[in-house]
Amino acid sequence: MRPFRLLIVILLLGFAALPSLHAQVSGSPYSVVVPVTDTSDAQRDQAFATALGQVLTRVAGGQDLRSKPGYADALGGAASMVQKFQYQRAATGLVLDVNFEPGTVRRLVTKLGVASAGIKPPVLLLVQGSDGHLLDNAALAPLAAAANARGTNVAYPDGANAVDAGKAAAADPATLAAINQQYHTGLVLVGKLHDGGGDWTLISGGQPQHWNGQGATEDALLGDAGNSMVDRLGKQLNVIGASPSEGKLWISGLASAMDYVNLLATLRADPAVTQVTTLGAENGSVLLYVKASLPMKALAANLAAGGRLLLQGEPHPGADANLRWLR
Repeated sequence: MRPFRLLIVILLLGFAALPSLHAQVSGSPYSVVVPVTDTSDAQRDQAFATALGQVLTRVAGGQDLRSKPGYADALGGAASMVQKFQYQRAATGLVLDVNFEPGTVRRLVTKLGVASAGIKPPVLLLVQGSDGHLLDNAALAPLAAAANARGTNVAYPDGANAVDAGKAAAADPATLAAINQQYHTGLVLVGKLHDGGGDWTLISGGQPQHWNGQGATEDALLGDAGNSMVDRLGKQLNVIGASPSEGKLWISGLASAMDYVNLLATLRADPAVTQVTTLGAENGSVLLYVKASLPMKALAANLAAGGRLLLQGEPHPGADANLRWLR
């Protein structure tokens, strides 16, 4: 028996009751900054409602909750869920930074009857202007605003540790692994602006989606890209099963027993997963039986979006979905 397989057997016996690890989240999903025209009570209440709508979408994993009974009433009572708020001056004018009480928001999502697939990680924006240079936070504000308004967070590249946009667009495993380590996400939007248009590639868990966009102005072009990005993420990641699902996941790329331990912890920490059982192991790969609130392919897509797992095309024989462990 290979040493790695022996260690898995030992771990199955010794770590059966291993507690779940909490996923690392970039920024708080319960905090939102919204623009206001003044500090009046009416403006503040409207800002609270707008902010709560964004937070509810985030916590529900990107689902559109507006048609849910009780949604409008919940927004009307947004002020009662605010933990703290602060007015600030920004380049665009006056804004209100709002923080909601996490437990209250989670209970509200449950009350609305939503089965959450978990809070999505941010999308790393790697967008080049027509001069070939990456656009900064201020230039990308229209894209970020469109995404934020629909409950999707974004992240910006660190100038001190440049990311190769070309390799990211090609879904290079080493580049995606480096992005995960630094930005804690498996979601990347690569863009290139040119003559009133833009070429876009969205990487979600190693799977690229390409499209082109047009806009009368650069702001309009970026805003449209933000909405298109959220639409595509929604179709791939916001799949909620009507009933509990079960199936088999084949996960490769495990280099050590600790990788196996971390893999189990990651799966057990996911809110969509209710049960994980190891069926077998071979050459650094494991076959897992999983029960979840999502179909297996949708669960794999959501796990990969978190950045620790990379989707690998066609499923392994005998498995419903196939993933690769990055680290």
